[in-house]
Parts: sequence; C-alpha cells; structure tokens
Amino acid sequence: MVKEIRCDLIVIGGGAAGLAAAAKAKRLGVGRVILVDSSPYMGRLLGGILPQCIHPGFGLQYFKEELTGPEFAERLVKQVYDLGVEMLTESYASDLRYSEDNVEVIAISPKGVIRLDGKALIYAAGARERSIFEIGVVGYRPAGVFTAGETQALMDLFGVMPGKEMVIIGSGDVGLIMARRFALEGADVKAVVELMPWPGGLTRNVVQCLEDFGIPLLLSHMVTKILGRRRVAGVEVVKVNEDLKPVSGTEKVLECDTVVVAAGIVPKAELLEEAGALIDRATHGPIVNDFLETTLHNVFAAGNALIINDLVDHAAEQGERAAESVAYILEGGEIPHEGVKKVVLGRNVRLAMPQRVTGLKDVYLHVRVKKPEENVRLVVRELGLEVKMPRVRPAEMIRLPIRRDRIAAIGDSKLTVSVEAE
Repeated sequence: MVKEIRCDLIVIGGGAAGLAAAAKAKRLGVGRVILVDSSPYMGRLLGGILPQCIHPGFGLQYFKEELTGPEFAERLVKQVYDLGVEMLTESYASDLRYSEDNVEVIAISPKGVIRLDGKALIYAAGARERSIFEIGVVGYRPAGVFTAGETQALMDLFGVMPGKEMVIIGSGDVGLIMARRFALEGADVKAVVELMPWPGGLTRNVVQCLEDFGIPLLLSHMVTKILGRRRVAGVEVVKVNEDLKPVSGTEKVLECDTVVVAAGIVPKAELLEEAGALIDRATHGPIVNDFLETTLHNVFAAGNALIINDLVDHAAEQGERAAESVAYILEGGEIPHEGVKKVVLGRNVRLAMPQRVTGLKDVYLHVRVKKPEENVRLVVRELGLEVKMPRVRPAEMIRLPIRRDRIAAIGDSKLTVSVEAE
C-alpha cells in the first residue's frame, strides 16, 4: 500500500544544499517541509559527501569559521532538526511527476513506498563521479580500481586503506585531496595523471596536496591501459599532443596496486530531465533563471545537482536562495517566464549559470572558462560591465555579482558574457 503525504515543500537531497534549503525555508515560514535523502544508518550520515571529508577548509564563507566536513554537516543537520523539518532518510526518490498544480515524488523507504505531494520542490540531489569506463581506459577489470570518492569513504568512514602504491587518474579536487591523504597514511603515490595541460582542481589543492608532498603531476598525459588480472599491477601512461592524441614512443609503465579515478563529477539531474526539465549540456545540470527555478514552474535546483561548485559554502548558499524563491511563490509572488534575458556564452566561456535572468533579483553569475589566460577582462557587453582579472583557470569558478536594477534597465533580450584579452 502506498502512503500519501501532502506538504508545502519537498527537498530531494540531504547534502549541504538540501539541508541549507530546508532550514532556510522553515525560517521563512514555509509550512510543512519534508526532506528526502538516501543516507544510511537512520540519517546519521546526513550531509551528502561532507561526513567523509575529514579535512578542514569548509565553512569560511557560510559559517565564517574553518570547519571540517563532518563539523559543517553537523551544524546543518542540527538546524533542520531544531526547526522541525521532517526527514525521510534511507529513502530513495525514484520518480518525479510534475504538473502545473503540484509536484509529486515517489520515495522508496524501509517503511514502504511513499508518495509526496508538494506545492514546490527543491532538487538538491548532488553529483556523481565519472567512472573508469567514461574516460576511455582499457584493460581487464582487476581489483584495486576505485573512484576518488570511494577511497575517501573507505578511509574516512570505515578505516580501510585501499592500497599501498597509488596512481591517480585526473586532477580533480577530490583526487588531489586524496593524494595527500594517501601520503599521510604512508602510501606511495606514484603520480597524478592529467590529460589536459592544466590541473583540474583548485590551485591551492595542487600546492597543498601535491607540491607540499612531492607528488608528481603529469600534465598532458593519459592512462591508456590498466595492467593486471586479479589485482592491479600497474598502468600504461603516454604523453598527448595539443589535440589530446597519444604521442607514439612516449609510453611508460607506472607500477602500482591501486588506481584512483578523479576525472570529475557531474550533476545527478536524471529525475529532473525525465520529468521534462531542460538540461544545459555544458553544466549537465538544469537550465534555471535567477530564482534558481528550472523550466518546470515551482521546481527549483541548488548545489552540485545544479552546477559543480568549487566550495560547499556556495552549494549551501544556493540552497538558501532556492528556499527564498519558494517562500516568495508560496506567499503569492510570481516569477515571470516571458521576456526574460538569455545568458549567451562568448569568447573563452565554457558555461554560465543562471542561463536566464528576469531582472527581479540580484544575481551571482557563475562562469567557467575553457582555457587558462592571464591579464584578461570578464565582460558582460550589454551591461557595459568589465572586470579586470589577473588570471582565469577552468578549475576555478568565477562568481560575478550583478545588481537587479542594472539588468532590468537594459532593453536587450540577452546578456553576452565573455573573457577578453587586455
């Protein structure tokens, strides 16, 4: 038998964005808020990825002090419980059904199937890691191949060391952080292998996690093959040219017993897409406006399910912004869907979010570039806005604040964002 529950707001995802959204919604007077999360152990691991991130560096912007991941999560969890948010933990949101009048979520829980009917939804389901099969590495399927997040969970939640000699494929931030973690636990990190001619993670992580520990970073290299049958015995590595094609004669073998894939993460937006929301193929998340509303009315997105953020603080901030939008519409406010301005990608811009702006809200325009440059200007041509920047890098999100009155004052139907050389 299916249990039916009616509420004002459904939040999918109990990571930083979802927890912050649920807490903010209650503070703003939203009535019944229900949060759905698949975290095990009766919700004791609420917080998304945070409980396994035992290193410091979180909370400097959101809580104004430095915290570890578990400490950041603990504060958010305490808020949602203290404010009376209802929790469905160990529950999997399997289906999202949308109509103009309500949003319906089917959740599979230990207590059976639950159907939630809400007036609004905030989708904060987080992101997933890219696997070894998505990056073109061939070979057998021996033991000892993990994603960076898997090794982090093994070590920081369960106290299990995944191996002794590591090669990390990709220089995403989690991979960089785990390289340091492996080194601190006595493992021999043979190399971090990066396809591109620049790192995939933040500069601070390259310095603190690799350079400070003498771990080699092989830029413009790729792993072409995993060696070993029952257990990883090594990897074959080759240089690549400007077209990212292997250079013949540069092959070499790095002996190792563990391969860690840190080839980036992508938003988990499948439920939104199946429900009819439009997806941005650059961000892999939903197309949203400055209210963080998707192309489904009264359905909002936040956190890494929307766009991959550099900092968990920004994900939590987006959760709060989505909650403010929900409170606005439940109080009778209207979000315009006609006459909005489209954000257009110009020179050296790979992605931008939000993709639409109404001019009714101040907005942070999130931008990532295609390639590194120095001494450039970030330009929004229609606004006459130019910001000088000493350098831009693909791994580092640019967040450009724009006032709503400035957007509303222009007659153009688009905003073109570009990075121009000085």
